[in-house]
Parts: sequence; C-alpha cells; structure tokens
Amino acid sequence: MENCVDGSSLEQSLLKEFPKLHLVPQTNQLIFLFTIIRDKKTTRTDFVFYCERIIRLVVEAGLDLVPVLPKDVTTPTGAIYKGCMPDPQGIIGISILRAGESMERVLRETCRGIRIGKILVQRDEKTVEKCPDERYNYSKVPRDVAGRRVLLLDPMIASGGSAIHATDILIREYKVPEENIIFLNLITCPEGIRRYMSRFPKVHVVTAAIDGTLDDSKYIVPGLGDFGDRYFGTHD
Repeated sequence: MENCVDGSSLEQSLLKEFPKLHLVPQTNQLIFLFTIIRDKKTTRTDFVFYCERIIRLVVEAGLDLVPVLPKDVTTPTGAIYKGCMPDPQGIIGISILRAGESMERVLRETCRGIRIGKILVQRDEKTVEKCPDERYNYSKVPRDVAGRRVLLLDPMIASGGSAIHATDILIREYKVPEENIIFLNLITCPEGIRRYMSRFPKVHVVTAAIDGTLDDSKYIVPGLGDFGDRYFGTHD
C-alpha cells in the first residue's frame, strides 16, 4: 500500500528552529482529510465535517501539553491503575473571531464545561495589516483567565497579524503568562509562524499542516482559501 506521507525539509527546519512548535503526526489518514478540505469542489457540509475531524486531532494534541497530576483509581477488578488528572489550574478556550469559532464545538465536546472567551481583530483591507487602534478590537474573556491555561483558537496562521494581536491582548490586558498559552490551528506557513513565534517564544503552537508560502493576497498556498467563508457558508 502506498504511503502518502512525505515529511518535508521545511517542516523539519521549522520544528528545529522553534522547539515549542508541535506538528500533529502526518499520517495517511490526516493527509486524506486535508485532501478533502483543500479541494475547491468540496461541499460546505463535507468541509465542516472533515475540518472538525482535524480540529479534534489538534485539540487532543494541545491538551497533551497541559500539565497533569498523578491519580490512582481502583478498577472493577479491584486492581489499582496509576493514572493522571489535568492540573486543577484549569483551562479556558479563547477563539479569535470569526474563524476561531469553528473550533469551539469540538473543544466543548472534548472538555466538558469549558468556558470560552472571544477576541475580535479587524482587518485593514487596504494594507492587509491588522488595525492597531484598540477601538477596532472586541474581547470578552473570563475574569480569572490570568490564572488558567489558555487554548487560543484560530484555524489559520497566514501573516500572523491576528494571532499576534490577540496574544498581545491576552498578555498585556488580561495578564495571562505567555507560557500558559497553547495556540491551536490547522494550517500555518513559514512567514506567519516565524513572525508569531519570534514575538512569543514561550507560547506552544500546535498545527496540523505547514504549507509553503503566502500569495500576494496573503492567502496560504496551497492552503484552502478563506476558511471562515467556507466553514460558515458566506463565500460567493
């Protein structure tokens, strides 16, 4: 049987350059899922379904970075199982609007009762940069976020502008320690990940794919187009 997985030198170079960058194992099954969601002919229903399968893999990989404490339990056979439980410090999810909301359902299904906050960073379409004026930002975050682990949600890291701005808001305004942030996304590229991780070297970043580059419109290539439009059904 043919193996679809082909670990690129680019991936290995970035993983070596940034020790806190984590790439979900590149299995045949993952490549199959990406083949579907990258196809421009894929229907919205299939796009959502298969994206959420990838999101689940990313969320589970991110949760694996959360500290745990040992816990022994007694099984129905009377034996002792030496297991573990998540650190009671707790976890909060923060989605970067709007695309980050696509990851919320899987996170809620994986972490029962998790609280989720929101951060909006508005794009300046003329400069393809992010508006620096805070009046363009909206954030609604649980008050005790500074004392929690934060799972930051955004499916794409392209130029890195939105991610940098949202992370800066968490650190500067909400006093979240940089090392307590775990950024979860589906696809990134060298330009975005280098810009982001050079700014926040203590943040863990979990991604399912590292693509080649950005085009002139700041879309990831090969990418999958505008994630939010395809997921929420708002594209033309």
